[in-house]
Amino acid sequence: MSIGNSPEDERPFEDVSEEARPSIGRVLKDARLAAGLTVDEISAATRVRIAIVHAIEADDFAPCGGDVYARGHIATLARAVHLDPAPLLAQYAAEHGGRPAPTPAAPLFEAERIRPERRGPNWTAAMVAAIVVVIGFVGFTAVKGGGGDSDKAQLAEGATTSTGASAAPAPKKTKPAAPKPAPSDSAIAAAPQDKVTVQVSAPNGRSWISAKDHNGRMLFDGLLNKGESKTFQDNTKINLILGDAGAIELYVNGKKIEDQFQSGAVERLTYTKGDPQVG
Repeated sequence: MSIGNSPEDERPFEDVSEEARPSIGRVLKDARLAAGLTVDEISAATRVRIAIVHAIEADDFAPCGGDVYARGHIATLARAVHLDPAPLLAQYAAEHGGRPAPTPAAPLFEAERIRPERRGPNWTAAMVAAIVVVIGFVGFTAVKGGGGDSDKAQLAEGATTSTGASAAPAPKKTKPAAPKPAPSDSAIAAAPQDKVTVQVSAPNGRSWISAKDHNGRMLFDGLLNKGESKTFQDNTKINLILGDAGAIELYVNGKKIEDQFQSGAVERLTYTKGDPQVG
């Protein structure tokens, strides 16, 4: 019989602090549920694919395609559910071997391509050129068919006078066209009163936005880069989802919305005809 502590009592206590800490996926999922958001809504607001959202919430980061993308998705999802991403990123670094070397990443999103405006032919310049050619041909024919030096001198003088008279419109050819006025916020004020017009601009940063009409038809679903703007119009109402409302300015029916949206906040808004107000 042994006296004293048993060998089992002499074993060191296990540190269960790491095991007691919830996983990254669990923290993100609990925060999403607390915010009342579905996976589809988070995916639409952040542009992170639904399959990747499910995988991250299950602590499976392989579908992200690498540590760089995994960190980016964790930070994006954390901000969408009003969490500070720094502790989650530190936990990810501790569990996955620290911060990796910077890797050039392909752009996740591509700004909307703006098609160049098609310009019609310059009919004024074409007409002036045609008149000059005709007058020159007539003058050349008259000089060639005339008889005597005096006739040639008169024809040459007449051709010069005619050419000078016809060349008067030439400055119109080189005159620069009047520049088109740049679009401004006041243009929204001219929108029809029987419609709802919403302009979304991103002067402070970029944000994902989604816009639908009253029938639920998608008007736009994508990334709005800093300095860009979009205008939507419908007969009844416009439904908006803003992924980062703090970066957005809204003009509804020609009037600016003065709501102070928080940076990183996801907002769902509906606007109708009349004074700007959330529907």
